Amino acid sequence: MKAVIVIDSFKGCLSSREAGDAVEKGILRAIPEAETVKIPVADGGEGTVEALVDALGGVFEEVEVHGPLGEPVLAKYGIADVDNKKCAIIESAAAIGLPLVPERLRNPMKTSSFGLGELLLAAISKGCRRLIIGLGGSSTVDGGIGMLSALGYRFFDGEGALLCPCSGETIPLVASIDSSQADPRLKEVEFMVACDVSTVFADAPSVFGPQKGATPEMVKTLTEGMLSLSSVIKRDIGVDISKNPGGGAAGGLGAAFSAFLKGKLRPGTELVLDSVGFDSFLDGADIVITGEGRIDTQTALGKTPSGIIKRVEAASGGENPIPIIAFCGSCALGEYPFSEVIPITPPGMPLSVAMDPLVASRNLSEAAFNYFRLYQK
Repeated sequence: MKAVIVIDSFKGCLSSREAGDAVEKGILRAIPEAETVKIPVADGGEGTVEALVDALGGVFEEVEVHGPLGEPVLAKYGIADVDNKKCAIIESAAAIGLPLVPERLRNPMKTSSFGLGELLLAAISKGCRRLIIGLGGSSTVDGGIGMLSALGYRFFDGEGALLCPCSGETIPLVASIDSSQADPRLKEVEFMVACDVSTVFADAPSVFGPQKGATPEMVKTLTEGMLSLSSVIKRDIGVDISKNPGGGAAGGLGAAFSAFLKGKLRPGTELVLDSVGFDSFLDGADIVITGEGRIDTQTALGKTPSGIIKRVEAASGGENPIPIIAFCGSCALGEYPFSEVIPITPPGMPLSVAMDPLVASRNLSEAAFNYFRLYQK
């Protein structure tokens, strides 16, 4: 039996690698001769760097950048070889994530994506010419101009004054853009951007602003600013970003990557699975094992298990599809698209106990053992 283990992290509990190890342990207890293939995965958000570095045999790097409010932050990213190219794996949240801003200080008028630009430059300086960027969890709604200013793009107000630093409150002031000072190495870089939302640029303030501390008045100001900035970008850069799905991701970073850096926006799970060469591991597989901490209505909306279902179905060609089972801490779906869903938490176990990493690992391993000791191809 060949089992492909491609299980997402159990948030706040087990990493993708740790969950995969636990499942493998249970399988081999039940079927010692089984062939197991473990592939750490993520959906482009939290855990993506760790999963891809694990899967690709890469290394971690750390660099000091400016945080969302200008404070120094140590940001971690990964470097690995992908298709014989030196590739950096970056989570925007490492530099400009919402958890980096104390709740009382959350204000997207003041936060900037400048530190993300510094993080990109650090990776480029290390020789990386392919960058995989996850956009989830940012604290910013600055249209990406903070990041772009770190990369050398210059933004001016109506009187020709340079706008620096750039943040959310800068957006309505932008009257012109100068690209002549942008880092020339950017032209050599392929930007692959994990983006799982379809929000357009001008809708970013209303969709994402409130969770980042925006008041209704701020949302109005930022929306008007986004509409104005969109017009300036169209005139000075020659790209209409106003209707592009995903342009509003991470407060407008999606549009900034696509318009200024020729970035390719792709669903996070799809991008990660391609990067690890997932399809090649399905050859000869008898079963695929996936899962996450909680399977609910969000699972079908682009999260890792749903992306895996699509890939496995496509690889099967509709004939004799490979069975897919999902392990989870809990399940809130009456019907699900997996062959089987197996909650790992014993009845009556308190959540606080079940979330302990040692307990969760044991529960997951035991659930895998119990399933596979009765398994028949």
